[in-house]
Amino acid sequence: MLIIGIAGGSGSGKTTVVKAITERLKERVVVIPQDSYYKDSSHLSDEEKKYMNFDHPDSIDFDLLNRHLSMLREGKSIEQPVYSYITCSRSRTETVTVHPAEVIIIEGILIFTCERLRNQMDIKIFVDADDDDRLMRVMARDILERGKTVETVIERYTKTVKPMYLQFIEPSKRYADVIIPQGGHNKVAIDVLTATIEKAIASGEKVQRNTQA
Repeated sequence: MLIIGIAGGSGSGKTTVVKAITERLKERVVVIPQDSYYKDSSHLSDEEKKYMNFDHPDSIDFDLLNRHLSMLREGKSIEQPVYSYITCSRSRTETVTVHPAEVIIIEGILIFTCERLRNQMDIKIFVDADDDDRLMRVMARDILERGKTVETVIERYTKTVKPMYLQFIEPSKRYADVIIPQGGHNKVAIDVLTATIEKAIASGEKVQRNTQA
């Protein structure tokens, strides 16, 4: 089993990289999104939820994420939580059953901030992108998918997303074995990375670390 961590700021193109890998590897890979492991905030009022900081490591249930990853490594299936950005809560009745696979991809902005999680990863990839590009993608996503207004998105980006990126996410880049510049637009880097993963699976070897795409 090969465990791959893919991190980067909001809107950097992580999803595009993950999609490219999964399209090549198909049923040989499963994806564990960090977003499924946000702590439940259903106890907060609607007003309090407006000021939630989704970009701080304390917002993630790393204990459960680490436990689930360990179970997958041991060949056990897990019940992945279902989290809603709309209600800021974790479903109490619904989960997603995830079975072990040859490749496990953990994807999220904060996954490299947890040492225990990093230590379970065989390859750590950081997807890099310009701040302006990331802001545009964050705005499009939050407005279309999460029902936010332009004003709300810009305020959150200024007060939370950008400061947290500079404090936690950008510094975590130093833990990466592979850095993909230009985000999900870097087709060459993605192709090289995917080919390297396929080779590692075929040979049963770990991918050599400290490589920059």
